Amino acid sequence: MNKLYPSAAAALEGVVRDGQLLAVGGFGLCGIPEALIDALRDSGARDLSVISNNAGVDGFGLGKLLETRQIKKMISSYVGENKEFERQYLAGELELEFTPQGTLAEKLRAGGAGIPAFFTKTGVGTIVADGKELREFDGETYVMERSLVPDVALVKADVADRSGNLRFRYTARNFNPAVAMAGKLCIVEVEKIVETGEIAPDDIHLPGIYVHRLVLNPNPEKRIEKRTITEKAGV
Repeated sequence: MNKLYPSAAAALEGVVRDGQLLAVGGFGLCGIPEALIDALRDSGARDLSVISNNAGVDGFGLGKLLETRQIKKMISSYVGENKEFERQYLAGELELEFTPQGTLAEKLRAGGAGIPAFFTKTGVGTIVADGKELREFDGETYVMERSLVPDVALVKADVADRSGNLRFRYTARNFNPAVAMAGKLCIVEVEKIVETGEIAPDDIHLPGIYVHRLVLNPNPEKRIEKRTITEKAGV
């Protein structure tokens, strides 16, 4: 089975539709599928609900989809780097399901493992628990969280073989494996494609059974959210 597609646009063709639930890998701007996000913008799909730790920044990453008003709801744990997100949310133009970061990771992991829900202490006694089932275990109160199973997962990896086995690069691994496992259909953007068998078994971070489509993007922009430089005396 050939999983490699000639472009991000080709990989999304016939897959993305209005009103879908999507999950996008990355943490801030680290490990985001840049080409797939651009292709999703160009697809014109609207009324999307998007699961992602962040919502990009103004003019980059998922921020591009906010500018084109293609996202109607974000399921995120941190959104403080995007002024357009702030404007839309405060104006009542964008829905937000604010989720603690560890809970968001577990909701995706559980979705990929076929677990429909789980209990956690995180959020008990806060607005996070509003409207959710509470249950006591061993004298402690827990809140029930439903898992997440997106229609489409957009993922960034460093290297893939032609069978879809993936290797991630350092911290760019972040949410990407959980996003890939949770999605009903997983599309992965990679910087390098090798032949099946070239990645040592112990170096495979995610097996190809979770990957349906691959796209090569050898030169992503890889922006940094905030560049901080230490000033030294005499420099």
